[in-house]
Amino acid sequence: MAEKTKVKGKTAEKEKPEKPAAEKPKAEKAAEKPAEAPAEKPKEKEKKVAKVKKKEKAAYTRYKIDEKGLTRLRPYCERCGQGYFMADHGDRFSCGHCGFTRYKRV
Repeated sequence: MAEKTKVKGKTAEKEKPEKPAAEKPKAEKAAEKPAEAPAEKPKEKEKKVAKVKKKEKAAYTRYKIDEKGLTRLRPYCERCGQGYFMADHGDRFSCGHCGFTRYKRV
């Protein structure tokens, strides 16, 4: 509490120093309200980038028309059978369905 002392004809209150915050009981700490967070700036609206759809390759990219008739440009997968073409990766052919890979001869 406060003590009263006389200083040059005036009465002044002398306060005792409070206990440090570390010594306060836990119940008092819980009762204290946390400081308010500073106001956040409104987020700027981000522009959405439109996705570009890839064009599907038509069937004519897998075949070649000759005088003989249709010829396949890429081989079928040996595991999956007819209907599953293998992708051409320069030095190898690979199946996208089962993952089978056949290397080209150099």
